Amino acid sequence: MKLKVCGMKFENNISEINNLNPDFMGFIFWPKSKRFFNEKKILLPNNIKKVGVFVNQSYDLIIDKVNKYNLDYVQLHGDEDFTFCKMIKSHCKVIKVFSIGTEFDFEKLNLFEESCEYFLFDTKGESYGGNGIKFDWKILNKYNSKKPFLLSGGIDVNDFEDILNLKELKIPILGIDINSKFETKPGLKDYKKIKELIKKIEK
Repeated sequence: MKLKVCGMKFENNISEINNLNPDFMGFIFWPKSKRFFNEKKILLPNNIKKVGVFVNQSYDLIIDKVNKYNLDYVQLHGDEDFTFCKMIKSHCKVIKVFSIGTEFDFEKLNLFEESCEYFLFDTKGESYGGNGIKFDWKILNKYNSKKPFLLSGGIDVNDFEDILNLKELKIPILGIDINSKFETKPGLKDYKKIKELIKKIEK
């Protein structure tokens, strides 16, 4: 089970969480986010993949950030179509986010399969991510793709057993994406709480 810690913002906190060796670390380049990242550089070891998060932003801006920060992945969290994903893929691996409400048509994902490395399922809310709310995971019963995905949306440390149970559905869940439930304030991650989660993952 892979772990992505998203919404990193503060240099000292990034170094601290770096010591826990998550698989991915996410940096939000959308200015409207409370976790907007605008530092000069990102210093991470090669084993922690750098993910830049964007929401309906221009191709040129995204590629500029890919080059400036040497991003491993671009996470598209807005209404980007499969053609846009394909354009980004020529420069960087793509994670495409889909917001799930009470209903979701998984068939529409077929168009994105070739242009994305992974999908990410988040909860449909008032803003693009960081809402701290879960969607009903039972809807994942309808997922019929072989494309690996990350699960996001209000995940807390006490949810891990339920997440493991999702594996019984025989769906390709790659890992989990955590954010607001592991913070002391927007962008500042709780080291002890993430360490507790990692211990559960490593069992």
